[in-house]
Amino acid sequence: MEHRAPLFTPVLIVGCVIIMVSFAVRASFGVFQIPIAEEFGWLRAEFSLAIAIQNLAWGIGQPIFGAVAEKIGDRRAIIIGAVVYALGMILSANSATPLAHQAYAWLVGFGIAGTGFGVILAVVGRAASADNRSMALAIATAAGSAGQVVGAPVAEWMLGFLTWQMTFTVFAGAILALILTLPLMRAPQIASRTELEETLGEILGKAFRDPSYTLIFLGFFSCGYQLAFVTAHFPAFVTELCGPILPGSLLHSAGVTTTSALGAVAISLIGLANIAGTLLAGWAGKRYSKKYLLAGIYAGRTIVAALFIMLPITPLSVIVFSVAMGSLWLATVPLTSGLVAHIYGLRYMGTLYGIVFFSHQLGSFLGVWLGGRMYDVYGDYTTVWWIGVGVGAFSAIVHLPIREKRLEGLAIA
Repeated sequence: MEHRAPLFTPVLIVGCVIIMVSFAVRASFGVFQIPIAEEFGWLRAEFSLAIAIQNLAWGIGQPIFGAVAEKIGDRRAIIIGAVVYALGMILSANSATPLAHQAYAWLVGFGIAGTGFGVILAVVGRAASADNRSMALAIATAAGSAGQVVGAPVAEWMLGFLTWQMTFTVFAGAILALILTLPLMRAPQIASRTELEETLGEILGKAFRDPSYTLIFLGFFSCGYQLAFVTAHFPAFVTELCGPILPGSLLHSAGVTTTSALGAVAISLIGLANIAGTLLAGWAGKRYSKKYLLAGIYAGRTIVAALFIMLPITPLSVIVFSVAMGSLWLATVPLTSGLVAHIYGLRYMGTLYGIVFFSHQLGSFLGVWLGGRMYDVYGDYTTVWWIGVGVGAFSAIVHLPIREKRLEGLAIA
């Protein structure tokens, strides 16, 4: 008999809280780009490399934490992730060299992996019924966007009266506090009998031999590239290239008087718009082909990014871009994770999605690092931006041949 659960379960609520706090901290790093570089006199590429390494570590850690969660339990994996995350933040706060920041970025990245999508979406997916799964995954993903809404502005606000080192330390405390929510996170095991009898090696072998899994892996690359580049570099991009905010304008009247503040607001707007976009993706994922929805989202991102860089960059265009890109921002996550669960089952969803997410983080590493490197070489972000447009178009195309049906030999979850 199919296990049925209400949509809003304790597992979903706690999962949303964990992802929201984890992503609020993660989304704030772009705000620290200029203060840290100016304090130590670093090149832009130095701190960018630390963020890039963080994203790469997140990608490497995601399948590892997925496998750990499947082996010793979701909650234990999350505890390990939270402790590692907080430790990385505290050590970074007490570091004064690029090499130290880059070394501790590995801890931060692994911590994000343990408190992020791979582990949380897997447990939320198992706790949800088949009818609710697409929307439950979307709600958990949207919680990450809610974190992004508050992360950058809170960091900008705290930097007004705290040093960046103290801000890092406060964030570390917030991450550790997540452990207190875990007693409520108990997910039932609803994998099918066939899935429970299969070993991880067997299901990985089936997935790796399936061309559709390869296409999903390749397609997720541009998502990471675009999201990480914008998160890490867009506040600085806006600060340096946007036209002035005129007195008497709507933004100025709302208290956004500098381009630095506009950069933080832009990241917040992206997260806010993505709450609606992600929930819409979850609703649509239950009713329409996930691969075609994904292709459409990547095509939309490509068009939005191309138009933004081609047109004059003004406060208005920044706001329009943030809302448009935000509506497509993390909408790929519930659809991609749902596609993996649909084709390959729930038993090893955390590991299988984690491997796909590694592609996402390879893109993240490249987007962040190239952004800093090309800025130092050329003095602007134009080239790396157009690369993002190209990989977005590539992702839209590679999703089209995916075979969206249960892999032969797997029982229906």
